[in-house]
Amino acid sequence: MTDLADLTATELLAGYASGAFSPVEAARAALDRIERTDRAVNAFVRVDAEEALAAAAESAERWRRGEPAGLVDGVPVSVKDILLQRGGPTLRGSWTVRAEGPPWDEDAPAVARLREHGAVFLGKTTTPEFGWKGVTDSPRHGVTGNPYDPRRTAGGSSGGSAAAVALGAGPLSLGTDGGGSVRIPASFSGVFALKPTYGRVPLYPASPFGTLAHIGPMTRDARDAALLMDVITGPDWRDWSQLGAAPGGFRAALGEAEGGVAGLRVAYSPSFGGRVAVDPEVAAAVERAAHRLAEAGARVEEADPGFADPVEAFHVLWFSGTARVVQPLGPKDRERLDPGLREVCEQGARYSALDYLAAVDERMALGQAMGRFHAAYDLLVTPTMPITAFEAGVEVPKGSGHRRWTGWTPFTYPFNLTQQPAASVPCGLDRAGLPIGVQVVGARHADTLVLRAAHALYASGAADISPPGGS
Repeated sequence: MTDLADLTATELLAGYASGAFSPVEAARAALDRIERTDRAVNAFVRVDAEEALAAAAESAERWRRGEPAGLVDGVPVSVKDILLQRGGPTLRGSWTVRAEGPPWDEDAPAVARLREHGAVFLGKTTTPEFGWKGVTDSPRHGVTGNPYDPRRTAGGSSGGSAAAVALGAGPLSLGTDGGGSVRIPASFSGVFALKPTYGRVPLYPASPFGTLAHIGPMTRDARDAALLMDVITGPDWRDWSQLGAAPGGFRAALGEAEGGVAGLRVAYSPSFGGRVAVDPEVAAAVERAAHRLAEAGARVEEADPGFADPVEAFHVLWFSGTARVVQPLGPKDRERLDPGLREVCEQGARYSALDYLAAVDERMALGQAMGRFHAAYDLLVTPTMPITAFEAGVEVPKGSGHRRWTGWTPFTYPFNLTQQPAASVPCGLDRAGLPIGVQVVGARHADTLVLRAAHALYASGAADISPPGGS
């Protein structure tokens, strides 16, 4: 028999509706998977088994009456420990956050929407301290390993969410992405992730990283991500910059165009014009994915967006954000920070207002350049990452020569600067059995188009990879 922990959210909901199994059975399967796998990978900082089973029992009764509360009633979910979830502390991977501190009685907007729709919360997932880097380890919660090989990183900063989904510890998870933080771990861990257009998913409290920070779904496939987007894009007055849900909805966009990429103009950029050194196995897998889109009817041609690396502008904005995070901390608390975080905070505090505004100018120019690019192309396809997962517990691969995490993730942070929707889709395994991801980028507000292309890759079989052995 199929283990319920291996089913997608869509499959679970179909089972609840038919009476084949119940939300309680699904919750128990997910909790059992956590019990069997989490010791090796460290995906969760807190598991609320009693609460999850109680919520699942309430959901089961609603399904028995034929009155589900919402779109994900009874589906096991997890939440990155950056987002508020009432009933427990949001520690953000830091010893400087007091568990006993605030009342912890408020949900972030996306969490509130999940609760309204009947989701079963399993627990909170690991993050590096304040989500500051592209791998997941922190002084407070330790190192999160890759579900395919726990000696390697799951990526970050939403590494706990990626590992949870990959291992069957709930098919849906909420992550955050300020420079690649859902896409990096999705690529390394073999799951799907979408960074929506900025403002598409309401965010509260406001991020210290400003308009770089997005909330996105981490799921088994694009169909589940569309389902989750239809839930979490509900309005919330606490975010003054919210966009609201996409017209027509996300699931409807997939339903109207099953694998519908015929005629789309797709630019395939294997290395940003030779600027990025890409591992040959990664390059080959991404090229195969681009060919699958062509076979599905897209007009694919090799073309590069042509922008210079915006990493210095990104650093000004990102490191200024880290400095703002720790600004209230005294000297003793600062000594408890991740040493790398402390270093970039010090750098961020040295930037002037003029430095910041110059970075904003560069950001606007990049956004205009990508707007011009998308006048010619509907989508851009690149590798999500130029490499596969490296050793866990370090910020950069040993011997790489990189100083900061941005050195090895050049395909992700540019699209936080431009606020464009971008997804990572699994597209193969390397010879070591580690996942490879392909990135699909759309123009601002073209979230449904990105999901359609991702769904087409799943429909073509391009995203079919072996699950991690631990599950």
